[in-house]
Amino acid sequence: MQSKSKRFTFLFLAGLAVAFVAACSPRIAARGNLPEPETLEKIVVGQSTKGDVTDLLGSPSSIAAFDENVWLYISRRTETIAFLAPEVVDQRVVLVSFDHANRVDILSEYTLEDGKPVIPSDRITPTSGKEITILQQLFGNLGRFSGTE
Repeated sequence: MQSKSKRFTFLFLAGLAVAFVAACSPRIAARGNLPEPETLEKIVVGQSTKGDVTDLLGSPSSIAAFDENVWLYISRRTETIAFLAPEVVDQRVVLVSFDHANRVDILSEYTLEDGKPVIPSDRITPTSGKEITILQQLFGNLGRFSGTE
């Protein structure tokens, strides 16, 4: 009877240890379109066209907001451990810029180290009007209804 109790305790603790180790292993998520280096070597600056780039790399992840001749291929890999916020481990951006003849003008690759952090401002934009409480919002329209007869 005592050996069954010891065996149960051992199995319980072993299962608990396995669950603990499995919960702490990171989850890796890869997102985006990262072209292979061999594929990027096939793009010739000054010769390759938009069609050639699309055939080799596929459609871009993003097109620049102010210039439709700048294509971005973005890839990001994140790790999440347990319940913590995801952490960016690797990020690559391939920039392909075209000239007016739709030929590749610039082909460059950027990594996470090339990026600059953006710190959001904590200022609040003032709005016109007045701030009212939830009770004023709920009961503010009482008595304002006019019946049409």
